[in-house]
Amino acid sequence: MSTHYPIAIIGGGLGGLTAARVLHANGVAATIFELEPSRQARVQGGMLDIHEYNGQEAIRAAGLWEPFTAIVHPGGEAMRILDHTGAVLREEEDQGQLSRPEVDRGQLRDLLIDSLPADAIRWGCKVTAVRPVEGVPGRHEVQFADGETITTDLLIGADGAWSKVRRLVSDAVPAYTGISFIEGDLHDADSQHSVQAEVMGAGMLFAFRDNTGILGHKESDGSLHFYLGVRAPEDWVDTIDFTDASASRSSVLAMLDGWSDELRGLVAHADGPLQPRRIHALPADHSWQPVPGVTLLGDAAHVMSPFAGEGANLAMYDGALLALALVEHPGDVEAAVAAYESALFPRSAEAAGESASSLDLMFSEGSPRALVEMFAAFDAQAEGAEVVAP
Repeated sequence: MSTHYPIAIIGGGLGGLTAARVLHANGVAATIFELEPSRQARVQGGMLDIHEYNGQEAIRAAGLWEPFTAIVHPGGEAMRILDHTGAVLREEEDQGQLSRPEVDRGQLRDLLIDSLPADAIRWGCKVTAVRPVEGVPGRHEVQFADGETITTDLLIGADGAWSKVRRLVSDAVPAYTGISFIEGDLHDADSQHSVQAEVMGAGMLFAFRDNTGILGHKESDGSLHFYLGVRAPEDWVDTIDFTDASASRSSVLAMLDGWSDELRGLVAHADGPLQPRRIHALPADHSWQPVPGVTLLGDAAHVMSPFAGEGANLAMYDGALLALALVEHPGDVEAAVAAYESALFPRSAEAAGESASSLDLMFSEGSPRALVEMFAAFDAQAEGAEVVAP
């Protein structure tokens, strides 16, 4: 026998958690069904810059602005662009204005989890099937690996890039973008890896040589996290045996011949094994026709490459706006979802287009020249706006 939940959110990432928080804050019950067995199941990792125009708006809608400011990483908005020799081409300090404050993803997730009732999240729920309930328009059944089934009047797919819920509304699947990442960490950087801490700087690092780049950031715990990105065929990462830590490190370092020792040292001195990851994205204009009782948010709706920095921001913004639409249309799920999706599609298409353009700009012949020129153009635009301001 199935248990019925009026609103079921599949996925307990930042988007699903934000949706649940905004709903609960407005007196609307919703339940999250999360694959992971517990909140401590894995390190969430990584720093996120939370944008004023979407991510911060979601946090305010959730009523969490004050506790959010307490987890902001001081200095995290700093940014530097280097060429492969280590020459600094652009450097920005953190002005402390919270325009794009950096926070630890795990701490932000904990903040959202702690803001929910204890029974709002069901852990260890691996979805095996989703299907419409025959004879009940708009109602769906979700089956889990342990044999449990539930039904719901609104099924929200917040289940990431390889969403199972997406199949109810769209045949689209993410495609390889042409970029692969190799990730690594350096712990206790100031004391154990001072040279690499210096080259990384206090916040975000971009270092490029044509189609290869090192992106990274200093995290709130003092560690360094880096991504070596390379434009390569989809099967390229399979040519390196990442189960052999020494051999894989040597293979990756061979790609960085001619780079400065400081930048190469991020790979050479990484603590633990290097981790490969292919970058996938849905079509920038991904959308779907309305399906009663189902919608998507975050990566399930619009997974894109990370080069516009919008993934987490959009997921939280989606979650907040969907929740607010449901609050504003009490008892009318279809009207709420229609209002949400009408704004979702152009918003996500714009961000996905920017992400794809940034990918091409960064991983291109002559990079990072075009990246430096882009920021210089932003400076000129801002100065012009200041001059003509009344």
